[in-house]
Amino acid sequence: MPGPILILYYSTHGNTRKMAELTARGIEQCQGIEALIRTVPKISTTCESTSPEIPGDGDLYCSEEDLTRCSGLILGSPTRFGNMAAPLKYFLDGTANSWINGSLIGKPAAVFTSTSSMHGGQESTLLSMMLPLLHHGMILVGIPYSESALHQTREGGTPYGASHLAGPDNDMKISEHESQLCVALGKRVAQIACNLTTATKTG
Repeated sequence: MPGPILILYYSTHGNTRKMAELTARGIEQCQGIEALIRTVPKISTTCESTSPEIPGDGDLYCSEEDLTRCSGLILGSPTRFGNMAAPLKYFLDGTANSWINGSLIGKPAAVFTSTSSMHGGQESTLLSMMLPLLHHGMILVGIPYSESALHQTREGGTPYGASHLAGPDNDMKISEHESQLCVALGKRVAQIACNLTTATKTG
């Protein structure tokens, strides 16, 4: 049985977290696969400030064990000038042990993002999250155009990964098409993780 699919996200206004939940829904459409949702702490501009090891509310912070035991990884971040948010980048910069041990090699990976403007760097943010995944030897998974919502969406949604247009006040709800693409992305990663596990056992 494959291990859980880890959804690792950072969210400021809650939109990226909602996308994580939708992606988890897609993962759990695959029988026997669990979605494990984790987040990362904020980065403080004050050197003396530290976050508690366990957050007061919301999802738990990701651990090295979570990375090691997952059978796939999906990253989510809001856009920051066309790049992933600093807290997620900071966490990924600290995954050298996983890289040395090769614990993520050969596992499927995908990405999703939320941005306040239509041309606010959705695709470049998705691409920025792919780079460390490639260094970890992971198998990148996008959204194929066989998903009808990818043709129909007038908000977010790309072949590079799921995306959401949140609006300048970050108060636009995730649309039906955006929701469908989040679910489709999670389901696709889970299916590929199952296929890879089966191939390894029969090989």
